[in-house]
Amino acid sequence: MHAVYIYKLKEEGTIVKRLLTVLLGSMLTVSIGAHAKEWSTIRFGVDASYPPFESKAPDGTLVGFDIDVGNELCRRLNAKCVWVENAFDGMIPGLKSRKFDGVLSTMSMTPARVKQIAFSSKLFHVPTRLVAKHDSSIQPTAESLAGKTVGVEQGSMQETYAKVHWGAKGVKVVSYADQDQVYADLLTGRLDASLQNAVQAERGFLDTPRGKPYGFAGGALEDSAIFGPGTAIGLRKEDTDLKEKLDGAIAAMIKDGTYKRIEQKYFDFDIYGE
Repeated sequence: MHAVYIYKLKEEGTIVKRLLTVLLGSMLTVSIGAHAKEWSTIRFGVDASYPPFESKAPDGTLVGFDIDVGNELCRRLNAKCVWVENAFDGMIPGLKSRKFDGVLSTMSMTPARVKQIAFSSKLFHVPTRLVAKHDSSIQPTAESLAGKTVGVEQGSMQETYAKVHWGAKGVKVVSYADQDQVYADLLTGRLDASLQNAVQAERGFLDTPRGKPYGFAGGALEDSAIFGPGTAIGLRKEDTDLKEKLDGAIAAMIKDGTYKRIEQKYFDFDIYGE
């Protein structure tokens, strides 16, 4: 009886081991399946208040350099491109909560953002500059701006720069939900100056009739710890497969001249930079 009992225990143990192996294998398969994704649809978060990079045409359609780049990337990846409008300061929370899969909305690779999310390879690099009235003596320094009010977009690297370099030195920095609101208050006189991407300022404001009384005040601002190496697509750190796909498509666009053709549609200079 003792031998039979031991045999039964061994037999039952073998069955349990087999069941555990099957169960663990199934769990692993489910886990892999949960993370694997074909990316037949790619959702990009965008703040459509930043021409010529992203804005709305009179008929409500999204237009701009980033929009054209995103649509081309999706075409090359055989994916449906879905654009999700979102306030810029909510882009990273929206990305992390899976409201969209990437942020394609002139988002610079700042050190602070790199700690939170991943980025694709670089799309372009443009400087930051201050805008004020032609007849003002304003310069982009804390001394010149003391007692004055500067407008910035919420969540932007320009907001960070203004608060770090000027906010603690007597300059009032006011943050807005989008860039259109910054310009609206600049035009009414509520702001003395605005700080933003230089290309956006030129094409989206200074080159328009409403921007004629205004111009750049001083030169480009530098702070690598705030501005980072350029602009790219913001991604979740765990979506390494999507990053690999997008990086490959970006490289191919640059190599075959498609990037240059899109660039020349909006700019008469090299926006990619070094």
